Amino acid sequence: MRAVSRNSKELELYLHIPFCVKKCDYCDFLSGPWDRETRRRYVQALIGEIGALGKKYGSQEREIRSVFFGGGTPSLLTGDEIAGLMDCLCENFSIKEGTEITMEANPGTLTAENLEKYKQSGVNRLSLGCQSMNDEELRMLGRIHTVREFLESYDMARNAGFENLNVDLMSAIPGQQVRDWERNLKKVAELGPEHISAYSLIVEEGTPFSRRKLDLPDEDSERRMYEMTGEILREYGYHPYEISNYARSGRECIHNVGYWKRISYLGMGLGAASLIDGNLRYQNTCVMEEYLRDSVDPKKLFREEQILSSQEEMEEFMFLGLRMTEGIREEDFSEYFGCSIDKIYGEKIEKHQKLGLLERRDGRVRLTRRGISVSNQVFVDFLLD
Repeated sequence: MRAVSRNSKELELYLHIPFCVKKCDYCDFLSGPWDRETRRRYVQALIGEIGALGKKYGSQEREIRSVFFGGGTPSLLTGDEIAGLMDCLCENFSIKEGTEITMEANPGTLTAENLEKYKQSGVNRLSLGCQSMNDEELRMLGRIHTVREFLESYDMARNAGFENLNVDLMSAIPGQQVRDWERNLKKVAELGPEHISAYSLIVEEGTPFSRRKLDLPDEDSERRMYEMTGEILREYGYHPYEISNYARSGRECIHNVGYWKRISYLGMGLGAASLIDGNLRYQNTCVMEEYLRDSVDPKKLFREEQILSSQEEMEEFMFLGLRMTEGIREEDFSEYFGCSIDKIYGEKIEKHQKLGLLERRDGRVRLTRRGISVSNQVFVDFLLD
């Protein structure tokens, strides 16, 4: 897969749905419970923002690669509300038939009726937030669903005709043993979703977890969990294409790959972030009343607007690209920045090669298996002074 060029007109669309029945104890995303009237007003505000941004970015020159409804819990919206948003997107952007359109969904919030309407509206990929196949772990995480409800939601999605499903799983949960993680992995893999996102818990500041004394797995156990993930999922026909993501052949998430390759993305909704043409980055307001009031004038929503320097672009190119198991194509770096990767990062690459954390082969630089386990340490070293 090639990296994006400076002249690329590809664009990904992200719509943030910030509503949850209850915020999970580990979550630091911009989300929470809201009343029904606020949700109604929010959908109308989103429609207003889509229309306004469509006038600027909705030309035929912009090829829409993917659409992603994230949250929060997008499945708290009704089928009619999602259909209304999809109609508005299609009216304002050039979305071709077959474009990947993903919607995140939480077990316990799905109904057969809404799933049918999501599918009819154009959603063709569901991402189910399972996190664990153990009810005790789910309760500890503050999830609103049980294992049984996840399985019911999974079956409903299949019955509604969804042929591209992702399941999210979380490892290194407090009290979790290596054998517990192994059971969770195998139970989900046996269901046969097309994609599995398997990532470690990160205790973020400001969350309820950050204020508790947690019995977290030690470093060796967490590393073993990671290694086991690849070993087990390969047996079930999944290949790793990114540090935390595994897919059956041809089922890699187009939207996420675009993010790691720095393809332009347009974020709509409360707190949504955007990256346009490689160097314009901004975020919408995180204040609900400001968003509801100003959505039809997107410029008023902008916060933290920034024009990235060439150095900042290079840093992002490296630490995002190295997340992909295929690594970074050296020729892509040269084409994008007009200089060789060795001129900028040669010494750092050589250093990590000697440490056994990076390898250079077939014109690519990629993390080794050992490097993946300490990837954050490697990424930090590619921040230029």
